[in-house]
Amino acid sequence: MPGTVGRVPTPATPGPGAPTGPGPTGGGLLAHDWANTPLGPADEWDAALRAVVELILASPMPMALAYGDDLVLLYNAGYAEQLGTKHPSAFGRPAAEVFAEVWALPGVGGVIERSYRQGVPFLEKESTLPLVREHSATVEQAVFTRGYSPVRDSSGQIVGVLTVAAETTHVTGQLQSLSEVAAALAGTLTLDDVARVALRYAITTFDPDQAAFAVDEGGGGWRMVRRVRGELLDEADERLPPLWRRAPTDWPAPVVQAARSGGPSFTRDAQPLRDTAVDRHDQKIRAMAALPLGTSVVRGGLAVGYQVPHTWSPAERALLAASAELIGQAAERARRFETQHGTAQLLQRSMLPEHLPDLPRLRIAARYDPGVDGNAAGGDFYDAFLLPNGSLGVVLGDVAGHDVQAAARMGQVRAALRALALADPAPDAVLAGLDRLVTSLGSEAGTHELFVTVAFGVIDAERRELTLSSAGHPAPLIRRGDPDGRFHAEYVDVPAGPPLGLGGRAGTTTVAFRPGDTLLLFSDGVVERRRQSLSAGLTTLSDAIAKAGSGDPRALCAVATAAVPGGTEDDVAVLAVEHALKPSRSASMEVPAEPTAPSRVRHWLTGQLTEWHVPESVIGAAVLCTSELTTNALLHAGTAARVEIDLSAERLLVSVADSGTRGTVTRARTDTLSSRGRGLGLIEELSDAWGTDPSVRGSTVWFEILTPPHP
Repeated sequence: MPGTVGRVPTPATPGPGAPTGPGPTGGGLLAHDWANTPLGPADEWDAALRAVVELILASPMPMALAYGDDLVLLYNAGYAEQLGTKHPSAFGRPAAEVFAEVWALPGVGGVIERSYRQGVPFLEKESTLPLVREHSATVEQAVFTRGYSPVRDSSGQIVGVLTVAAETTHVTGQLQSLSEVAAALAGTLTLDDVARVALRYAITTFDPDQAAFAVDEGGGGWRMVRRVRGELLDEADERLPPLWRRAPTDWPAPVVQAARSGGPSFTRDAQPLRDTAVDRHDQKIRAMAALPLGTSVVRGGLAVGYQVPHTWSPAERALLAASAELIGQAAERARRFETQHGTAQLLQRSMLPEHLPDLPRLRIAARYDPGVDGNAAGGDFYDAFLLPNGSLGVVLGDVAGHDVQAAARMGQVRAALRALALADPAPDAVLAGLDRLVTSLGSEAGTHELFVTVAFGVIDAERRELTLSSAGHPAPLIRRGDPDGRFHAEYVDVPAGPPLGLGGRAGTTTVAFRPGDTLLLFSDGVVERRRQSLSAGLTTLSDAIAKAGSGDPRALCAVATAAVPGGTEDDVAVLAVEHALKPSRSASMEVPAEPTAPSRVRHWLTGQLTEWHVPESVIGAAVLCTSELTTNALLHAGTAARVEIDLSAERLLVSVADSGTRGTVTRARTDTLSSRGRGLGLIEELSDAWGTDPSVRGSTVWFEILTPPHP
């Protein structure tokens, strides 16, 4: 019957290259007590069987022999590694017992038994089986390429099955990660996004000691960002702009040389970063692969490096090349987006006021967030300006459209409104003049579909009054204090006139605007949401404003833009004016882009707040938060910054503005700002409110600390 063997008294000698370590898979394999197994004593094995055993021992590939009707296992060191904790007890035992948990699965036990019974070889290029690694109790799903061949003795009878099982989990994982990075790169918009994805992918897939991504600056020079293995980055760090390192055009770094030449380089064992090392991480690199991104629009490269010699296999080189090509395509899309985005944003913001009036009793703040994908100029606008009679004119409007033409018309309407108001500040007269302008613009453009809405008001702080007119715009909101110390929000009952350009006449209303009140003008993008009624959005907004911690205009702008849940495709514009109970004190400092700047800010702020007799607890918290914001503004924007402080009887407001154009800090799910500092988690803990505002150029991060009542 199959499995019967002839036995010859041949000495047991391990084959060449056989393992010599202890245990049954080493040189003592043939010395194992086989007498009590179906194989019998090793010195009586059939010559053909002995040749198969010697082949198994000499092979670096994981190999095993399942012998006899019981399919008793005999295997080499490579196969022992795959067995993990099952070795060495699996040696000399039936395969069905060793692999009892998977033996009945399709493609496992049945395949081996069929190969033994019927002499049918079997090859499976990819199969997933549970595997317990050595020194680990964790079961993981491993991928194998398996081959089974019947083994015959000298008489030609089948006596067992030879198994060759090469684990391909690592290669399969790399190919799967390539698919995942392609999906991640599809969602990137900027080069910062591409850099984050590329570095994260390189570190997790190739497990290098460091990875680098470099691109040309477009006008000469390079910028490179690096990530080191073991560097702790949390979710908030991943969303921040990377810390790019600038370099000249002739920079000799391997990643730049690959980008310039368009060809890859692979260093097995040398010092590839000897001439460009900036720290010990670079100095320790001995092996490095640098590949160009392979795009004509963006010159750039991807590099991975190891601190030990590394041989670059053909499969690894091919995977790196495919990765660099995917990253290059994403970088090309990102460069085009950044160019369009920067132009649209500069056009949009250049038509908005760069600075709002700084008045002792009327504190003003505004916020504008572009809708759609942020890549188009919109028509929302706001303005606040002093009138000849000492009053304050405030306006918020919306020109329909999300294109350059809408932004241009917005600029025309805003400029005309200010000119009309300076001549005659009566709100109804101003809107009547604007109506004639919009009608003229529509006729000139050959269209009657020029849709413009505007709310314009005049605040007289001395008379404590607000006079307001609206041309088809949402009614403004006023936050007022109650006698019992609580607050409520109410919409101004202003006559709803028709949009501009229709020949209608806007009505006017005058309401009280007392110290402690805050006016909020907003565009419809604040309250309109799909599958939700407008009245529900208006109610949600008023509830949020009433429950706000303070009436500070900057804080209310942040509350208003986040009040109604859900995304919007429309632009969002908000303007808030607070009639302060007492005049506030303010000061500012220009912060140069120098390493000593945060220290100078701390000394200046401490001295200024001490001079104003601010409580020490507030000073300490404000100094810590301001130092953190200044540091991050210099790191991430790379430009000079401006620190402004405003102290009122109720709160201290501090803002740090930069003039950078790369990225803004997002509030959503942000726990820390940066692993390089204590971050926004510190500001969240120490302040009563904080937020971020885009400005004409760059962005502003601010925080507010409520001050205790003066004894």
